Amino acid sequence: MYNLSFAARASRSEPLALAGSVRAAVLSVDRNQPIYDLNSLRKIVGDSIALKRLALLLLSVFAIVALLLAAAGIYGVTAYAVAQRTHEVGIRMALGANTHDVLRLVLRQGLALIGVGLALGWLAALGLTSLLEKLLYGVSATDPVTFVVIALILAIVSLLACYLPARRASKIDPMVALRGD
Repeated sequence: MYNLSFAARASRSEPLALAGSVRAAVLSVDRNQPIYDLNSLRKIVGDSIALKRLALLLLSVFAIVALLLAAAGIYGVTAYAVAQRTHEVGIRMALGANTHDVLRLVLRQGLALIGVGLALGWLAALGLTSLLEKLLYGVSATDPVTFVVIALILAIVSLLACYLPARRASKIDPMVALRGD
């Protein structure tokens, strides 16, 4: 038993409008020929990549959730570190440090951690590219532009997560911080 498929090119915007004409042409050649599963090429291609599209959609959603969790974690750790150093920041400000100096101090420490995280992340991503290669279309798993853009997005989100506690630290009143012990 053989299956025969064929495609008809349509110049109309709705290719399934030709279904009746195609059916009549086939039946005029062989009345016993079953005709079924008439679809546009767009639907056939869409159905063939539906599982890959779903997998990439789920990976994208998980990546966004992971980015938000990482930002919340960075914010929490930085806020905790700043809270632990309130006395030190108060002394620095009492000795003449201005808000920009405190911001720079906290952000510099955050940047060091972000740099280490990005380096470790790049190494892990390069090691895991073989797992994602089957899901990608039109881009290689080691595309340098993608790696740089994602690293920039991660760095910006991380800097923003560090900036909020740094800004709060820069507004510490030295007298309140020194009296707090």
